[in-house]
Amino acid sequence: MYKYIIHGQKKLKGEVVISGSKNASLPIMAASLLTKEEVILQNIPDLMDIQTMRQLLEMLGKKTVFENNTLSIKEIDPSLYEAPYDIVRKMRASIAVMGPLLARKGQAKISFPGGCAIGPRPIDIHLRGMKALGTDLLIEHGYIWAQAKELTGKQMDLMGNFGPSVLATENVMMAATLAKGITIIEGAAREPEISDLADCLISMGAKIKGSGTSIIEIEGVKELGGTSHTIIPDRIETGTFMAAAGTTGGEILLKKVNILHMEEVIEGFSKAGVEIEILSQDSLVARGKNIRPVEIETHPYPFFPTDLQAQLMALVSISDGTSVISEKIFPDRFMHAAELNRMGADIKVDGATALIKGVKNLSGAAVMASDLRAGAGLVVGALAARGKSEILRIYHIDRGYEKLDEKLRKIGADIERVPQ
Repeated sequence: MYKYIIHGQKKLKGEVVISGSKNASLPIMAASLLTKEEVILQNIPDLMDIQTMRQLLEMLGKKTVFENNTLSIKEIDPSLYEAPYDIVRKMRASIAVMGPLLARKGQAKISFPGGCAIGPRPIDIHLRGMKALGTDLLIEHGYIWAQAKELTGKQMDLMGNFGPSVLATENVMMAATLAKGITIIEGAAREPEISDLADCLISMGAKIKGSGTSIIEIEGVKELGGTSHTIIPDRIETGTFMAAAGTTGGEILLKKVNILHMEEVIEGFSKAGVEIEILSQDSLVARGKNIRPVEIETHPYPFFPTDLQAQLMALVSISDGTSVISEKIFPDRFMHAAELNRMGADIKVDGATALIKGVKNLSGAAVMASDLRAGAGLVVGALAARGKSEILRIYHIDRGYEKLDEKLRKIGADIERVPQ
């Protein structure tokens, strides 16, 4: 187990190449279960979650080779259909194999998933969608047993209590590609990662319309083939480096981004005083200026994402004024607030709302990452803090950021990874 040691208040300057999207890579990797042919994926980030999904695919009969951010997936044994607890407990996205397994093999046995501790994230929407397609479900001993002699397309609404579910939309969309007839998903998630999955599936022979909108139509086909597909850039990593530029008063050139996916993120960080200069469709400069207080609510795409809430909170904790951040997706996702307070921030949480009174400086402290994005928020805070910070449990951060410490060191951060 490792931790970060960060000596803060170093002005960051230089360029960072943004990695491929973790949240796009995982369901697209799961989509390889829909075909017996080879799937080649480029721009896959080298992350702990990627290695976990590779392990899972290999337990489901695939052979994977990962080199230089390119992943090759070939089939060895088409008979396997069980996703065991030892793998699934590590990563919530493991549930994404349910749809492909049902569609191609007619059955799936999947442990209830694990992942970050950011409050309850039930899988009822996934199960609702699978049942609508004609799946028989049995839940016992911590496993979901799913069977379907034939999936049949149907019109369904996947809207949840806190908005659309990205993973459920992806799961049902994958299952529907091989279902008989037409499936119409209403209340579909609109995230760019949904569209990236749809693009990959279409290149495999699927018939999908409407990805990126709230209504997706899938016409089932008899089989899907292999493909070669390049993963979109990680918009959350992009936003994290915007926050780092802001807290350090730095200037960071971000390359291999997708500006079209960043509109609300750019607006949110601009309101908070980060100067964003768009150079092209795939590059921008983020400059830290005078940090200003903001009032922001997180919502599903295309609005400000919950996955950047912690990073924004760290940024405005040193603003000149009082900020209000309301969490409309995961109301309990404020575990980082107490850790930022250990660094001298003045944050009060009331239900799903955080009140952040800006302070002049943060001070280095020992803090603990409770989940992936909370960990990123603590890094952003530590980069701004006076003195030395220790960030424990960085295995959470390793799940979603490729070589974060190396990228930060290259632009002037004093950060090292050492045994905890």
